[in-house]
Amino acid sequence: MWSNCAQIVSIATILVNTCEYGIGHTGSWLQRSLEVGFWLYTAVAVLSSAFMYLVLWSTQVFPIHTMTPVWVFPAYPLLLTAPYASNLIAQSNQQHYNINAMAIASCATVVQGTGFLISFMVIASFLYRLMTQKLPRDTQRPGIFISVGPSGFTVAGIVHLGVQANEILPERFLGTDRELAATIIKFIAVMIGLWLWGLSVWFFFVSVGSLFKYLRPERRLPFLMTWWSFVFPNTALVTATEQLGKVFDSTPLQIIGCILAGSIVLVWVIIFCTMIKAILGKKLLYPKEAQH
Repeated sequence: MWSNCAQIVSIATILVNTCEYGIGHTGSWLQRSLEVGFWLYTAVAVLSSAFMYLVLWSTQVFPIHTMTPVWVFPAYPLLLTAPYASNLIAQSNQQHYNINAMAIASCATVVQGTGFLISFMVIASFLYRLMTQKLPRDTQRPGIFISVGPSGFTVAGIVHLGVQANEILPERFLGTDRELAATIIKFIAVMIGLWLWGLSVWFFFVSVGSLFKYLRPERRLPFLMTWWSFVFPNTALVTATEQLGKVFDSTPLQIIGCILAGSIVLVWVIIFCTMIKAILGKKLLYPKEAQH
């Protein structure tokens, strides 16, 4: 089930990057395909997320002392809708392609908000678990970074949509002047973005702090596939930081975003090499009884 969720999230990441780097270098057919792809992806994300949680609630029992942010993962497909929509709208506007931006932005806001609220409630349970049961066991520590993602992706998507409000809203939005409404929406989006960015940064510090004891040679953390949690959730913090840096024209935030992006690439390389080493050493994808 977790692998199915990861596949859906990977598809969303591919679509977001296709919007950013593909539109403008091809014909309008790609923009049309990505617009249809947005609606298809949104439907798949909502249905799959609800289905996965329903299966978990129907077949499994999860005591609070086993709770980790991995429980958030079925909501992750919902958290890529606003980044997808904001990039699709931005690139389409730059190329002057006609697009139903209002419908796409409204749908993305609904689904993104749903995904964030689900994640927020699940992570609240994780905080309760930390207050009553201490930190998770060693093999589950990398998964704490998953708590960074929900607020980070929401910041990246909602703020990007907010700054485009003047191009998205119709002429008389809710009976008010478009420019006035766009200014209010942009202000609200940026303020919400700041609050949620702070939450993402706080969870990042907590996640890093939970790993301090492994800096000692005698307490090395054995490689598991959960190490990939060091990468993907933190890309949300990178994109959120860079988005706020653009909005505020803040050089320090943009520099921090570049440093974080470079660090993510370095961490990815280290984890990939460690994974290959574990496979070659028959410590991964190999029967335990045959390892001795």
